[in-house]
Amino acid sequence: MNKLDACATGVYLIAVTPFTDSGALDLASTDRMVDFCLDQGVTGLTVLGIMGEATKLTAEESRLFVQQVLTRTAGRVPVVVGASAPGFAPMRELTASVMAMGAAGVMVAPPATVRSDDQIVAYFDMVSETLGPDVPWVLQDHPVSTGVQMSTPVILRILKNAPTCVMLKHEDCPGLAKLSSIRAASERGEVRRVSILTGNGGGLFLPEELTRGADGAMTGFAYPEMMVDVCRAHAAGDIEKAHDIFDAYLPLARYEQQAGIGLAVRKHILAERGVIASAAIRKPGPKLSAADIADIARLTSRQTRRLAELA
Repeated sequence: MNKLDACATGVYLIAVTPFTDSGALDLASTDRMVDFCLDQGVTGLTVLGIMGEATKLTAEESRLFVQQVLTRTAGRVPVVVGASAPGFAPMRELTASVMAMGAAGVMVAPPATVRSDDQIVAYFDMVSETLGPDVPWVLQDHPVSTGVQMSTPVILRILKNAPTCVMLKHEDCPGLAKLSSIRAASERGEVRRVSILTGNGGGLFLPEELTRGADGAMTGFAYPEMMVDVCRAHAAGDIEKAHDIFDAYLPLARYEQQAGIGLAVRKHILAERGVIASAAIRKPGPKLSAADIADIARLTSRQTRRLAELA
């Protein structure tokens, strides 16, 4: 089993959940999506995330989808599973199920009900207790979706209390100073060093985050090769190349990150690329207009030209 650890680097792509036009799970497209992601060079996959429409799946569908991804991945890369839940019983049940299937670890975000620093720390103390000593987990810091603000001191307290928390998914924005502070704390020996992979919507600040000490990206984008190539160039010390690659994709990445329709944009592009059969989003969900689709076509065409110029 590829168990997650604090040395994780690279791109853990947040995968979409493919559906048929009627809204059923599309397992054939799931296989194609996994193959596509691996062909693009991702280091790992993360499923049942916020952009994976996890809240729209039944418990049985969640397990079925995770099993399909793990079977198709066949241990070639680690797979992290989103396990956030309103209560600890479903979190424990899903975690036990997916870890038995071969997942590398789980990811947990704070619920909107925790507000004070002490409440947040106490909640994640209970997460560690619930998951047990053998399950590595990812702390998801995404205040836009959770409504929970976790300061640097709070994150450091959580890490000190939870030896099985091996990764921070950092997607606070603006968050560069926060990222620098967490890295500085580990360099001073105040807290052990954990992997930090960044979100922030398709890696909108990826080159800067890598420079500030991030180990890679854990986010989604219809062109995962952008994040892979940026991370590789940065790791090789070619910072300018990393920025040039990033700049070529930025207009489309920015368009995909629009609140409300971002997932529809991503699924539309993935369908256009032949990765999934349908761009369907489970209800309730947005639909693209003809003008939206024209925008995407224009941005994709410009992106293709710019990449040809870089090559």
